[in-house]
Amino acid sequence: MGSQEQSFKQFQFNGFNMMFPDHSRPFNTTYKCYSVSMLPGNERQDVENGGKIIMPPSALDQLTRLNVVYPMLFKITNGSINRSTHAGVLEFVADEGKIYMPYWMMHNLALDQGDIVEIESVSIPVATYSKFQPQSVEFLDITNPKAVLENCLRNFACLTTGDLIAIKYNNTSYELSVLETKPGPAVTIIECDMNVEFAPPVGYTEPQRREKEEEPMTIDPTELMPEPTGFVAFKGDGTRLDGKKKKDNGTNDTAPVQRQAYVRGIPDYDHPYGLLRFDRSVRRADQIESKSEDSKFQEFQGEGHSLKKDRK
Repeated sequence: MGSQEQSFKQFQFNGFNMMFPDHSRPFNTTYKCYSVSMLPGNERQDVENGGKIIMPPSALDQLTRLNVVYPMLFKITNGSINRSTHAGVLEFVADEGKIYMPYWMMHNLALDQGDIVEIESVSIPVATYSKFQPQSVEFLDITNPKAVLENCLRNFACLTTGDLIAIKYNNTSYELSVLETKPGPAVTIIECDMNVEFAPPVGYTEPQRREKEEEPMTIDPTELMPEPTGFVAFKGDGTRLDGKKKKDNGTNDTAPVQRQAYVRGIPDYDHPYGLLRFDRSVRRADQIESKSEDSKFQEFQGEGHSLKKDRK
């Protein structure tokens, strides 16, 4: 009787597990880590220039049995210094007991070839904002840095605040420090709409703006104007209506300054560089008068015609 009751309870428990499977069991194990350059076969630049790791086939089998939610994201921890980062997985072709990761990731975790790391499956929020700081001023030579960064981040799955990631563009490797990520210190960038900002690169100094000093004009523009001829307004002497003499204000009549005659059409070979002159001179009065005399209209100078025909 007791054995039947025990088998019934076991069947009831197993049936409950079949109806409601456990989805929350995490993946947590340790591996020896190596850089991608140690991976057998051809050189894998796609792994070196990204933020994903290569794991053994047994990890895929274990992750499948644990019903880990896709995309598979992992927290990688160096327990000796308690430093961690986050990454995705690219392939499951590594040797058993080993994982391969980009060199910049090993450098962040202060790992050497063959060190032990802890791998744990995690679920992190989708990124909405991130801020990067280039580690060299050569990054400013890129014409469109946001477009370049967006293209390079396609090989990444996660971003962690404090990491120093490396991207490659035009056969040049650039290091970027992840200063801030939102909504958390670790975010996933798979199929996300993320705002990106850049901090000034390390070693960058703002260029000092020099105020341009105004150079005094060497020649007064009024000196280029010819002396007016003919009638000049307000050149006469004033007189008082009561017949008294004017008071002397102590001003002495000085001879007018002989202005330099400006001839149009002749270049000034001594013209200083960067100086603009606007010629507002008028034509000479004698030229205008001679032209006006030639083209002066004379009235009643035409030939007369009669409307009546002459009688023969």
